[in-house]
Amino acid sequence: MKQNLLPEQPFHFPAKALSRRLGPFFILMILVAGFSMHCGKKNRGPQPTLDSAYIVRYMESEPAFRDQVIWAKNFYRERNFKLGWFKDHEIRPEAEEMLAVISKAAEEGLDPADYQVVDFGELFKQHRKGTRDTSKRNALERRIDVALSATYFNWASDYYRGLVIPRENPDLIDWDVKRNKIKLHKALATILKERESKYGYAEFSPLHEEYSHLKTALARYRKIEAEGGWSSLPAVTLKPGDQGPGVAALRQRMKYFMAEPGTGERYDDALVQAVKTFQKENGLKPDGIVSGDTRRLLNVPVRERINQIIINMERWRWIPKSFEADYIMVNIPEFRLKVVQDSQEVMSMRVIVGKELNNTPIFSDKMEYVVLSPYWNIPQTILVKELVPNLLRDPGYLSRLDMEVIDANKNLIDPYSIDWSTAADKNFRYIVRRRPGPKNDLGDVKFIFPNVDNIYLHDTPNDELFNQDKRGFSHGCVRVEEPIKLAEYLLRNARGGAWSRERILEQIRKREEKFVPLKEKLPVYLVYFTAWADEKGNVHFRDDIYGHDRVLKKQYFARLK
Repeated sequence: MKQNLLPEQPFHFPAKALSRRLGPFFILMILVAGFSMHCGKKNRGPQPTLDSAYIVRYMESEPAFRDQVIWAKNFYRERNFKLGWFKDHEIRPEAEEMLAVISKAAEEGLDPADYQVVDFGELFKQHRKGTRDTSKRNALERRIDVALSATYFNWASDYYRGLVIPRENPDLIDWDVKRNKIKLHKALATILKERESKYGYAEFSPLHEEYSHLKTALARYRKIEAEGGWSSLPAVTLKPGDQGPGVAALRQRMKYFMAEPGTGERYDDALVQAVKTFQKENGLKPDGIVSGDTRRLLNVPVRERINQIIINMERWRWIPKSFEADYIMVNIPEFRLKVVQDSQEVMSMRVIVGKELNNTPIFSDKMEYVVLSPYWNIPQTILVKELVPNLLRDPGYLSRLDMEVIDANKNLIDPYSIDWSTAADKNFRYIVRRRPGPKNDLGDVKFIFPNVDNIYLHDTPNDELFNQDKRGFSHGCVRVEEPIKLAEYLLRNARGGAWSRERILEQIRKREEKFVPLKEKLPVYLVYFTAWADEKGNVHFRDDIYGHDRVLKKQYFARLK
């Protein structure tokens, strides 16, 4: 039988015996070594802290950071002025992540040099080198920390809020949509994993997928430009089945947008389909004929399209962080309205917007009423320019237009009793309106979201205008293609019960104005996007009908110089 030579219990050498055998000096060495092992890097003292004066002084010493002082003060105040980018005197990995993102700012239509103000390579090198002088080390960590925060705010302000902020340039930029109220100091705290957010701040991600789609498109069009772009087409009309050098030039133009461009000088089916797709993406009738607007848009240089994509990415920075679950959006250059319910598009229709001289304003508000069989109150500008010259000769002219005059108390007034030469005066106290009926310019339905510009959605008796590709015909309000369908949708949960299509039409036939309040106010956005894309980077472009792109390009690209 083998003996078990190992003890069943761990062997403990008595401390006194250890002391007698090894001596006190050896014991001391063991204790020092153990202490050193436990302390290691943690024995480097507490992290330094900051104060408001230091933060302000540092931020204002660098011109690129001066506009971001408030964000830095808020960030450090909410953390009791503790450093954010250090842990146990080591720089957190989020710093390198942020700097890597900034180095790729050109992918966002931004200039990385605008944010590479501080030489972090040198600062990080100094910090890695280390020093036994605690005060110097703390001073360096303070400097690095505030510099990193300032750099983030400098970049994030442009990335999330925009280079050209509309409310800071109201005389130049027409954009009164509910603004993006992002709090950049909260976003930074999210990056540093000190709070959670439903937004993608921690990943340095954009707020809207539409922005991401345009970013994909930007990369695609820059690649086309790097490969030489495209040449202008000759002024020759091409129809399906045609042959000649003009077709070869068209094929060369479309090669970037065809899986198999093919060869030859015949305008074949594959090339026709590519042109039809192009026409659809540019808001044109998809007939495959290359002439007029189709040729004009095919000849827009790739650099111009790149800049158009970039400024529309900029506009997405102005949009609120997120939309409500339910809302209506009208994209003015697209001449289209969409209805969103539970964050999904449930309805879309063509619209008519303001003429170039009567721009539909860009803003957001909340719809409150649907008006059936509405009166049309004639705007004073239209009254003075279009009606008064006739009224001065014949006040009875109004009755032939199915119009009437009322005072502020809605009392009917005899048009012959009015001095029409005073109609342009600010204190002119009469309202001229057109009665409900087939001649009414508002049609049968009006959708009201009260606003200072007195802009609203409405029906129109001129339905034939919806067949036009470009639909800028109104005095500023937005005419909708399917007003009854929209009214039925909006009044499906109206106070006092749902309004069916039959009930709506019955009320309209009475020719009596009827205000129907919505159960809940519905956000309405009138926006201006001349480029948007799908997830593959396929871009839809529209003309800059009001010249807003031209103004924004001038402001935006001046900032990048």
